[in-house]
Amino acid sequence: MSTYVEACWSQEIESWIAAHIRAFEFFGGVPELVIPDNLKSAVIKAHRHEPELNQRYHQMARHYRTSILPARPRKPRDKAKVEKGVQLVETWIVAALRKQTFFTLTELNLAIGKLLQTLNDKPFKRLEGSRSSWFESVERPALRPLPETRFEDARWSKIRVGNDYHVNVGGHFYSVPYTLVGEEVEARETSTTVEIIFKGNRITSHKRSRQKGKSTTQNDHRPDSHRFYNDWTPERILTWARRVGPATAHLAQTIIDRSSHPQIGVRACLGLLSLHKEFGPERLESACKRAATSTGWTVSNIRSLLKNGLDFQTVQLALPRPPVVLHENVRGADYFHQEDDQTC
Repeated sequence: MSTYVEACWSQEIESWIAAHIRAFEFFGGVPELVIPDNLKSAVIKAHRHEPELNQRYHQMARHYRTSILPARPRKPRDKAKVEKGVQLVETWIVAALRKQTFFTLTELNLAIGKLLQTLNDKPFKRLEGSRSSWFESVERPALRPLPETRFEDARWSKIRVGNDYHVNVGGHFYSVPYTLVGEEVEARETSTTVEIIFKGNRITSHKRSRQKGKSTTQNDHRPDSHRFYNDWTPERILTWARRVGPATAHLAQTIIDRSSHPQIGVRACLGLLSLHKEFGPERLESACKRAATSTGWTVSNIRSLLKNGLDFQTVQLALPRPPVVLHENVRGADYFHQEDDQTC
């Protein structure tokens, strides 16, 4: 018989669920059955026998171990006590506050709370006691205890997995196992986590990210080929190349530096790794030395060079010309021309 009331910004699902949670905490327990009206935040499809509940609302009820039984459409007798409570609230609370101005919702609810306590403590006219006393003696013992943790509301959405085995939740991309490419999954989004559900089973969960356009990827969600490429970083590539030799390291660094993205350079350098396995480190280093003498070499060029055995050929290096040092004792070409003229 006790009454609870609060002001909300709207009847949207977030406010609807939050009001239920605060009502349970106000009463200090959970009723066995909750009978709401058929507003859209509670009931997606009203039906006399099998109404379809909002999934988020249903999850809240499961958390508090209660059941939802919406009132039948156009049957006011199903909620007669509630309608009576609404009339009392309008008389004792809304009417009392109608001429006051509130600048925040918190301020309004504080004023409502004081009048609500007065309403619940008001003695009955025909019965002994008040709503508060009847609640303590009759209703509170029948309530189920509150769960240890407060319900965390979640937003649900249906999403189809893209070809890159990621789903878009709130503008951020989260990975799922690559075998689900093209499948429709459900995303459960809370303030801290994003859970992916497929056919009623939770497939994976991620820490929620607020970075729009970015991605969060778990390595075990990738196919084997993608995992291989992901395991190689520019630093790891260069460490391996240095063990082969300085020429190989120089070519690997050049390829990475000239690439528009580091991973593009890494993928190209993995071609050097395959040549290392096929021809051995000595021949690869020799081929890279030959490539160092000119520009524009690619991994495909190095492979062709090794296949044709050109790495065994001696490379004729151009010798640098020594600089000419000007000195008064150094005779130039003009001096010998003058000597020839005198002889004639």
